[in-house]
Amino acid sequence: PLATQIALETMRAGGSAVDAAIAADAALGLMEPTGSGIGGDLFAIVWDAKTKKLYGYNGSGRSPKSLTLAVFREKGLSEVPSFGPLPVTVPGCVDGWFALHDRFGKRPMADNLAPTIRYAREGHPVAETIAYYWGRSVPNLSKWPGFAEQFTVDGKRGPRTGETWRNPNLANTLEEIARGGRDAFYKGDIARTIGDYFKANGGFLGYQDMADHQGEWVEPVSSSYRGYDVWELPPNSQGIAALQILNVLEGYDFSKIPFGSPEHVHLFVEAKKLAFADRARFYADMAFQPAPVQKLISKEYAAQRRALISMDKALKEVQPGTPKQLEEGDTIYMTVADADGMMVSLIQSNYRGMGSGMAPPGLGFILQDRGEMFVLQKNHPNGYAPGKRPFQTIIPAFITKNG
Repeated sequence: PLATQIALETMRAGGSAVDAAIAADAALGLMEPTGSGIGGDLFAIVWDAKTKKLYGYNGSGRSPKSLTLAVFREKGLSEVPSFGPLPVTVPGCVDGWFALHDRFGKRPMADNLAPTIRYAREGHPVAETIAYYWGRSVPNLSKWPGFAEQFTVDGKRGPRTGETWRNPNLANTLEEIARGGRDAFYKGDIARTIGDYFKANGGFLGYQDMADHQGEWVEPVSSSYRGYDVWELPPNSQGIAALQILNVLEGYDFSKIPFGSPEHVHLFVEAKKLAFADRARFYADMAFQPAPVQKLISKEYAAQRRALISMDKALKEVQPGTPKQLEEGDTIYMTVADADGMMVSLIQSNYRGMGSGMAPPGLGFILQDRGEMFVLQKNHPNGYAPGKRPFQTIIPAFITKNG
């Protein structure tokens, strides 16, 4: 509720929907570290009423350049660990804030971050659900340096429901960002602290990885569904899985299939199986492995996949689409809208709740473990490689009608 209040107050003070989204996201990183924070990534789609156009931003980070597939093999690992230093990728959230703000913001970034800085210093009550998941995370993540010191009460437990939580370290970090902009995070003392911390604790994320980071504006992709256009971002996000599922389901007459009925659930599950088989095979960092996006979200391909569904039995094993069919020849989410008609669809995440457990000293946030999504296979589209963005499960979305 406090994040919503901050967003509303930001717009009342003359801020745009993007300003409000940034202000609210900063607050959620403080108030709900069980799902988000500046140690994670950010994706957004913005509707700009002036240009009457959708703009997409991929604010996901890349793997450390010094960490290679050989390192995992030397350690005898067949999968990227869920926690600790190895799954950590560059956090893209702060870059995303400034990219969105540079294009669509009205208020100074310092004003957008000020409410969260105040709550971080003065404290805020911890919500029931957050307290529950925070408490579950403490036993597992306290083994990693910096976590217990910054994210527990007396080094032993998470804050309880209704208890006041303060994070002065995060307040200091946000103040530094407010003064110095995105470069204060990616090229200043914050980045140096992160690099030194990982070097001292068996990690690979370094200062240069932070300094080299750059998110990117991307064109949203869409597919029509019963008169509506549904918009997502292309891979490395999993957004087009939603489009694939809708394309398959569009072939059924749901006026004759009651919502929630066994038949209804069966069709949704089967369509998801088909899309997720393709997701596992084709979705990855497009700079390393271009995915056949337009083929995957085409109506023709959906018809081919739909033909695999039977109403009287479930698919026990699902294979991804064949090259012949496809080739040519975890989280917070928010929606914000302002009086000028600008709308923001934004999602931001640490992955696995509180992330990797790696909390650099004095910074007040935890680095994400999004690198866990890599596959430790050299020739897999989502196979691990240095400087590569992992497959992403977080997706913003938009629906439009009549163009």
